[in-house]
Amino acid sequence: MSLEGWQRSESPFHAGERAIQEKLGGRDRIERQGRRMIREFLPEQHQAFYRQLSYLLVGTVDEAARPWASILVGAPGFITAPSDRHLLITASPLYGDPLATTLTVGRDVGLLGIELHTRRRNRLNGVIRRVDETGLEVQVGQAFGNCPQYIQARQFNWQSFDATAPRPVQPLTQFGADEQAAIAKADTFFITTAYLEPEAGAAKGVDVSHRGGKPGFVRIDDAQTLTIPDFSGNFHFNTLGNLAVNPRAGLLFIDFETGDLLYLTGSTTVIWDDAPEVAAYEGAERLLRFHLTHGIRVAGSLPRSWSAPEFSPFLQATGDWQPPDAQ
Repeated sequence: MSLEGWQRSESPFHAGERAIQEKLGGRDRIERQGRRMIREFLPEQHQAFYRQLSYLLVGTVDEAARPWASILVGAPGFITAPSDRHLLITASPLYGDPLATTLTVGRDVGLLGIELHTRRRNRLNGVIRRVDETGLEVQVGQAFGNCPQYIQARQFNWQSFDATAPRPVQPLTQFGADEQAAIAKADTFFITTAYLEPEAGAAKGVDVSHRGGKPGFVRIDDAQTLTIPDFSGNFHFNTLGNLAVNPRAGLLFIDFETGDLLYLTGSTTVIWDDAPEVAAYEGAERLLRFHLTHGIRVAGSLPRSWSAPEFSPFLQATGDWQPPDAQ
């Protein structure tokens, strides 16, 4: 399909996203950009990009309306596009991943194709049309690219492994010592949000997004609460827009050294730029406060085959958490 002159006939943004765009400025410009860049199909370069990936971030919502962020892994080529409207994913959920129960036909799903070592990423939301023992098929709803900001470059050296082999699984309702240690050193996590009400129209769906910062940028406030700086992004405000109408979110932390995965779900509050606390983290435009309700830690879920990070140059414009008396 030719992209020259292509434009959506209706807004790709729902009321929550539009409200945030209006609040933070540039609403008309973002609308024009979104109608050109947020497509109802996969451009050829996106189809080729997905084929070369060895991992894929997945966002789903369970029967209790809880969002989860997950990851699927496979040899390059495990994702293919039989057409510009469909994506086939030949992979099984990792042991202990909530995906084992949330991948069902007719359910909304968010996908993030990201190549950490090149800092390329494309996002997609759609609907699951088929699930079987070989994997799943997703019908495209929205597809668009993202900028490389705040991505720590890491190479994942693919090696064959049994994704479904049993591993130690720890359910949790608060952060213990192991979880706090993993979060405290994290420079990357992924967040799932959703707006699934019919009034969202064409913008209805699940979104999964990358978040990056200096190690320690996710502050642990107590055994159930995290505070996260939110930096300047693509101005679509998909995550914030979803949170404006549905405060639930799912987070995924990957321990790139051990292969441990930490799946979290809970509620989120946005702390806006006019609040004094925002000044506690240099470069933050606002803060996200996450309150845990449920979580799962799976030890050794991924192979230990990630390279050391090359930190994003965009982090130079950000600082660290400052104590109250230093603000």
